[in-house]
Amino acid sequence: MTDAPPAAVPPAVRTLAAGWHRAECWLAMAAFACVAALLMFDVLGREVFAPLLRALGVSVGATTVPGGPKIAVFAMVVGAFCGVGIATATNAHLVPRVGFGWVPAAWAPAVARAGDLFTGVFMLGVAWYGLQFVLASKGTSMRAPVLNWEVWPFQLAIPAGFASAALRYLMFAAWPGLKPPPPEVQE
Repeated sequence: MTDAPPAAVPPAVRTLAAGWHRAECWLAMAAFACVAALLMFDVLGREVFAPLLRALGVSVGATTVPGGPKIAVFAMVVGAFCGVGIATATNAHLVPRVGFGWVPAAWAPAVARAGDLFTGVFMLGVAWYGLQFVLASKGTSMRAPVLNWEVWPFQLAIPAGFASAALRYLMFAAWPGLKPPPPEVQE
């Protein structure tokens, strides 16, 4: 192990990481807003508007978005896999405390970099398998029931989320100063 200080984070890398994080946060927020809106509209239409209109003598057909719950599931998948990258960017993953303190404190920075490198490579492997899953769905033209939409465009969130985390871990290994400190209380 060497005592050489880690390389400073180039400003362009820091700017790229911040913009990337902001974009993922906006996409996740939009996805979860879509979930909330669809489910609220579904419940309000079914439990409030339909009975009210029927009580007023108005003949009502469907009072919900056709396929709304299914669309909400797809939006949830997108939001959830954005969360993998967001948790990595903010260093907010759940971390088991097994093995902490097993190496001398002087080795901690090198061990952390090695851990980030290993995790980045592992996540790239997971992203690759996720991509194989998506390609299999695309190859079989798998479609969502009710909507009759191909599912693979939504499934792309799976390898994208893991690739996002992988690239961040690799960036943390290259530039440890880019990795934010863990939260004060981490599960």
